[in-house]
Amino acid sequence: MSHARTPDRDRVSSWPLFLDASRAKKQGLDAIMRRQRTRLAEIVAYARANSPYYHKLYQNLPERIEDPALLPVTSKKILMPYFDDWVTDREVSIEQVSEFVDNPDLIGERFLGKYLVATTSGTSGRRGIFLQDKRSGVVTNALAPRETSQLGASDLIRLLAHGGRLALVIATSGHFLGAAGSARVSKDSLLYSKMARLFSVRTPLPELVAQLNQFRPAILFGYASLIVLLTREQEAGRLHINPALVQAGAETLPASEFDRIAKAFHAKVSTAYAATECSFMCCSCCEQGWYHVNSDWVVFEPVDADYRPVPPGTQSHTVLVSNLANRVQPILRYDLGDSILQRPDPCPCGNLLPAIRVQGRIADVLTFPMEGGEQVSIAPLVFGSLIDGLPGIELFQIVQTIPTSLRLRLQFAAGADSDRAWQQVQTAVTRLLTEYKVSHITLERAEEPPQQSPGGKYRSIIPLN
Repeated sequence: MSHARTPDRDRVSSWPLFLDASRAKKQGLDAIMRRQRTRLAEIVAYARANSPYYHKLYQNLPERIEDPALLPVTSKKILMPYFDDWVTDREVSIEQVSEFVDNPDLIGERFLGKYLVATTSGTSGRRGIFLQDKRSGVVTNALAPRETSQLGASDLIRLLAHGGRLALVIATSGHFLGAAGSARVSKDSLLYSKMARLFSVRTPLPELVAQLNQFRPAILFGYASLIVLLTREQEAGRLHINPALVQAGAETLPASEFDRIAKAFHAKVSTAYAATECSFMCCSCCEQGWYHVNSDWVVFEPVDADYRPVPPGTQSHTVLVSNLANRVQPILRYDLGDSILQRPDPCPCGNLLPAIRVQGRIADVLTFPMEGGEQVSIAPLVFGSLIDGLPGIELFQIVQTIPTSLRLRLQFAAGADSDRAWQQVQTAVTRLLTEYKVSHITLERAEEPPQQSPGGKYRSIIPLN
């Protein structure tokens, strides 16, 4: 099937949104919340008019919705089976999009010439396919200055001294948001393509250290668990880079690691809390270690297990998210599965946007012994990015039972040949372990399916305690 580009009929001007984002923050929280209510009403009306799924789901609701609590809860598990009715563009089908994401040559290309496509494996291990329209990308860019505004004059000098080079250590082998988004920006911006470089999270650590030493990034971005590994390499003197900003994403970074990373790299440290479903949820607070919710473009609802709101200062069971920008595949009152804590008082940094901390995205590194007493550590999303692309696997969980053994729990897709799917997983993981020079690790096929944690989530990686 051809995926040739169609004429750009959805051009969105970035400058007005950029100015509005700057103006909204200066005007204060009341102005932010007015924008939120207006944009929620607009996107609910759009979803109701253009998505058969939402048209049916919202048929008995009031005509105008400004209170998210009036909406029913959704989730990836609920929405994905209704993909064709969920999307608002009648040209889009799950069959076409699935074919698109199966082709690695199309990473970063626009589906139908209009939409960025990204897949998830995430901590749940359950695959999702998400489209982003151009408006969503423009909003992401408009909110970016809220992140970089924390850099001081000395930080900017270091950025310039290193040519503004950006190193992204991410999953590059699939249509994940980081790789797809970076590839898309590189195609659209010659400057970005010269300044940014992708490094595969699957690269064995010694090779990755050598590559980063040669590149000398001004900004280092990577999964939190991998940033911790790179910090150890910097402390040991094997990695010797001088970035102005180190940013950890995709997983929760333990608070104890902030000072350690800052000291090792002599850099500002921030963490990125985002999701494929909503890439612009928060900006980080380098000064205090909180995340500030971009409430003019996203609705954040910390709730208990029965989806009742919890007050600030109380740990939530999960959080419901409404993306107010992306119209092609509306994310409305969507259960993200993360446990968060909202700060009950204003953040001392002076940012009036709601401040939160995240507890539910803690992913652990798997560490294996080698001969001679040395150890090899592999970041958890290395396994996630590998298994996500294999056919026939609906859910996975890797359990380290002893230091040299992994037990693989797999849930197979309906109609899949389980033996064939297992063989492909076994081959892929064995190859990965060989790349990391720990081929002596044994793999065991579990009879039981992936198990839920007490909080109801599926941890894709369970290290040895």
